[in-house]
Amino acid sequence: MPHVLIIHEVAAYPAWKQIFDQAAEIRKRAGEISYQLLRYDGDANNIVHFSAWSSLDNARRFFESPELVEIRKQAGVKAPEFIYLQELEKGVL
Repeated sequence: MPHVLIIHEVAAYPAWKQIFDQAAEIRKRAGEISYQLLRYDGDANNIVHFSAWSSLDNARRFFESPELVEIRKQAGVKAPEFIYLQELEKGVL
C-alpha cells in the first residue's frame, strides 16, 4: 500500500482544517484512500498528515499540482515536507 507522510507547520490549525476538509472530494478523486492527522505534542500548528493512496504516482501528481500549491497558500501551510512511502509490513499488538 502506498502512503504519503507530510510534515508541515500551519499558520492556524482551525483555518487550515477548514480548507483541508473542503478539499476532501479533490483528495478522493486524486486517489487518497484514507488519512490520519496528528500534531506535535504541545504545538497544534505543527501537523503530520499520513495518508494511504491508490498509487505514489497519483499522490505526487496531486501534491505537485498548481491547484494544490494554491490551496496550500490559502491554508497557511509553511514549507511542507513530503515523504513518499511503500508499506513493508503492518501489525497489531
